[in-house]
Amino acid sequence: MLRLVLAILACLLLAEAARGAVVIGGTRVVFPGQARDVSVRVENKGAEPALVQVWIDDGDEASLPSTARAAFAITPPAFRIDPGQAHTLRIVHVGEAPPKEKEALYWLNVLEIPPKPSKAQGANVLQFAFRHRLKLFHRPEAMPPPTVRTAAALRWKLERDGDTDVLRVENPSPYHVSFNSVALVPASGASAPAKLGGGMVAPGAIMRFPLPGAAHATEGGKVDFVTINDFGAAIPGSTALER
Repeated sequence: MLRLVLAILACLLLAEAARGAVVIGGTRVVFPGQARDVSVRVENKGAEPALVQVWIDDGDEASLPSTARAAFAITPPAFRIDPGQAHTLRIVHVGEAPPKEKEALYWLNVLEIPPKPSKAQGANVLQFAFRHRLKLFHRPEAMPPPTVRTAAALRWKLERDGDTDVLRVENPSPYHVSFNSVALVPASGASAPAKLGGGMVAPGAIMRFPLPGAAHATEGGKVDFVTINDFGAAIPGSTALER
């Protein structure tokens, strides 16, 4: 019993450590086309100093600072941040101009490397390097921020994809639309809504959510969804399915 309790405590401590101490000011970054640069605030909420390394990539999750490709530079690329202190990152557009008719998507990587504990000299220590990965949207100068009308313009339809029933969403707007959650609600109300998770649909693109069980038998129903705006706020919405 004691071993079980110790194992649970160890798992909880590891989970807490895996959260990281470095906190970023925001859940996404928007780079307006008319801006020369944008700033991102990073703060160390932990009790120990941390080494932070940052880079931007164009969608490759396996990217490293030496291999990442993006039309942006970020300074400083690496720095130490003490407990309770904050640091400001500066992002500058340096490459070819992204498309002028729609948003372009990049990713900001913030890697937190904790210091080796001073009392661990000669001992085996398990440490975590924690990476934050945030969306960075480059928004053309002529485009204003999206509104609730952007999500309202999404087109939802049930269809067959091979042997699977799917909920298809088409995004006619020039914005990326991020979903915190999507649920297919039956027309009759006889069964519970099918919760389909989240995701993101790119400008002019189509995204498909596989349907579980008998959720395909809900023609005439509606879709309830929650999108995430520029400030990371959750915005609920609902719309009827197209026939």
